Amino acid sequence: MTDSKSQSVAARDDITIDDIAKRARVSKSTVSRVLNRSAVVHDHKRAAVEKAINELGYKPNIFAQGLVSGRSMTLGILTQNMGGHFYDSIAQGAIEGLADSGYTPLFVDGGWQHTREVASIEALLSRKVDGLLVVGGRIGASTLVKYKNQLPLIVIARDIQGLEGQCISVNNKQIGYLSTKYLLEEQHSRIAFIHGKENHPDAQDRFAGYLQALREAGISQSEELVYHGDFSGQAGLKAVNHLLDQGIYFSSIVAANDMVAFGSRLALYRRGIRVPEDISIIGCDDQEEAALMPPPLTTVRQPSYEMGVAAAKALLSLITTKECELPKLEPALQIRESVSQFTGS
Repeated sequence: MTDSKSQSVAARDDITIDDIAKRARVSKSTVSRVLNRSAVVHDHKRAAVEKAINELGYKPNIFAQGLVSGRSMTLGILTQNMGGHFYDSIAQGAIEGLADSGYTPLFVDGGWQHTREVASIEALLSRKVDGLLVVGGRIGASTLVKYKNQLPLIVIARDIQGLEGQCISVNNKQIGYLSTKYLLEEQHSRIAFIHGKENHPDAQDRFAGYLQALREAGISQSEELVYHGDFSGQAGLKAVNHLLDQGIYFSSIVAANDMVAFGSRLALYRRGIRVPEDISIIGCDDQEEAALMPPPLTTVRQPSYEMGVAAAKALLSLITTKECELPKLEPALQIRESVSQFTGS
C-alpha cells in the first residue's frame, strides 16, 4: 500500500507547465517565459506563476530545458589562485549571482599563467558552456575579443579594449592613492611601500597611486622605502626585516594587500615595535581577518564579492537578451586602529 506522502511526492514529479499555467491562470507561454527568463513578464503574472510553482512543488528539468533551448546550462569561470581571499570572494559572488538561474558554474584556475589560462578556457569551450566569466589573468586583449565573438563573455578585475561594457573592475591606482593620502593626512611623510609582484598590473597601479599621492603632497619618492615583494605574508615579513636591518627610517607602511600587512605586523611584533604607536600600517582587500588582528587593520576594501554578483547577473543577461549593464564599483577606506597620527616622537 502506498502512503499519501509518497503519492504526493510522485505527483510533484509529474507536474507540467500545463499544471502551473492552470493554477496561475496564465498561458503556457507566460510560464515558459518566467522559467526561462527569456522576456519581460508583468509583475502580477510573474508573482502568480511563482506562487503556483511553490504550491505545486514544481522542479524544472534542467536537462530538458537545455535540449529545448540548445543550451548546456553551464557557465565557465576562469579564476586565478584559488584559495586567495580576493579571487574566492569573487567566486562566491558569482555563485550567488547565478542562484536560481538553473545554470551550473564550472570553475578552472589559470594561476596567472598565460598558457594555462588559454588551455583552461579551451577546455571549457569543449564542454559547450553557454558563457564565460574571466577573472584577472594574463590573456591578451585580442584573444579575449576573439572569445567574445564566440560566446557571451564578462571580464572581472580587468579593463579590456574591445570589450567596453563587458568588464567590471576596481581602480587599483585609487587604492594606492587612498592608502597613501590617508597616511599623509595623519602627518606621515616617510611612508614605506611594500610592492606586490612587480609585473602584476594591480601591483603596478597601486604603486602609481602611491606615487601620485606623494607628488601631490610635494614629497619626493625615496627608492629605499620601496620593497619589491609579492602578495604573501612572507613578503611583509621580509620587507620589514630588510628595512630595519638596513637602518632605513620609516613611520608607516602601505602594504600590497592585507596578507602583506599581516606579515609586516608580525615582523614588527617580533622586534618589539608597536603598531600603531611606533609604526602605522594600512592594507588592501579588507579580508575578514583584518578586523580581528591586534590592532584591527586599517585597509582599503575592494568590493570583490559585489563584482562577482554583478558579473554573473550581467552574463545571464547577455545570454538571454544580448545586452547587459555593469555597475561602477569603488574602493573604500576602512579606518580601524592600525594607523595613528605621526607626532615626530
